[in-house]
Amino acid sequence: MAEKHSVATDPEARLGWLALALTPKLGPTRCGRAVQHLGAPERVFSASLTELEGAHLPASAAQFIADGRARTAALAELQRTEEAGGSIITPANEDYPQRLLEIYDPPAVLWVRGNLSLLNRPGIAVVGTRHPSPYGSGMSEVLSRELSRRGLVILSGMARGVDTAAHKGALDVGGKTVAVWGTGIDVIYPKENKALAERIVKDGGAIVSEYPMGTFPAPQNFPIRNRILSGMSVGVLVVEAGEYSGTRITARCALEQDRDVYAVPGNVTNQNAWGPNTLIKQGAKLTATWEDIWEDLPSQIRLALEDELEAGAKESSGGSTASLFNESAPTAPAMSDHERLVMKHLRQDEALQLDQLMETLEGELSSGEIFTALFELELAGRIKQMPGKNYVKTF
Repeated sequence: MAEKHSVATDPEARLGWLALALTPKLGPTRCGRAVQHLGAPERVFSASLTELEGAHLPASAAQFIADGRARTAALAELQRTEEAGGSIITPANEDYPQRLLEIYDPPAVLWVRGNLSLLNRPGIAVVGTRHPSPYGSGMSEVLSRELSRRGLVILSGMARGVDTAAHKGALDVGGKTVAVWGTGIDVIYPKENKALAERIVKDGGAIVSEYPMGTFPAPQNFPIRNRILSGMSVGVLVVEAGEYSGTRITARCALEQDRDVYAVPGNVTNQNAWGPNTLIKQGAKLTATWEDIWEDLPSQIRLALEDELEAGAKESSGGSTASLFNESAPTAPAMSDHERLVMKHLRQDEALQLDQLMETLEGELSSGEIFTALFELELAGRIKQMPGKNYVKTF
């Protein structure tokens, strides 16, 4: 799927959209209606106060634009963004996510750091609780890794928990990921994800926000940004989420926007399984492996991604036709007897602590043999070590 590159946009048109977005009491819907009424975004600078009020703008907003304050604010914001290495895109830009234009209230302006060409590639939004179980973190990371490996962009909100695992899963296999923030692109939240944010940009990903530079993490911003996550994606994958969580908002947005919803089933005794299990009962696609999503993708997207992978495989193998979609492609190395024995006691849905594993295998394997088997299994990507020396199967 060919990458799209930025096309020069009339600077006055971009400034017009930005001026509207920075005008108090104007949300995305009012901005869009004003542009539609005036005929072009740059018309806000030449329109009279009467014309602006005729575009159904509140009196205070019309005055803010008419007396030049909106233009001054837009010029200052543009300079701040460019000095920080960011970009500002509007619906007039080719790089603006075309899927967002399909939703009811697309943002008038997006602030972006990183790779603009990703915004129009097909992607899956991965969302869930900030306090996942080891199973939840593992499934988020594994599914993101496998989908990213096949060319899908992984979108998430870079929150603690499931979001962080999703971004890391994509990055760990050299995939691309987009973080949609509820703050300005210069305000990292949570702060402990600073290294992750920098890695996303450095490794060819992007950070996106509809909020101006310097916007702090106000609680109301995050539910609002969730419509962007679902709107930019082909589908939304819910991993773990409680009954009253922001993840439910994202899933609802996805349904309203006619996006596919996928959910990883959870242990019914875990309160964070309520969200995905309920969504499955309501018709979301039960998702246990990456194939469950892949096979459900619109055929034109899946075929385009498969073509990309075939081309990449041929190029890297000097013309060989082996690929991820060919049975002749290389497979993971066979497991040793020790590795099989360790794998027999590990599960995908529940972590096993190292001490408990060693106690279980006492008399069958020595501690050294267990450590070696765990190391080889982790190196092969068959298991993952969680905090506290807990281990889970990845597939």
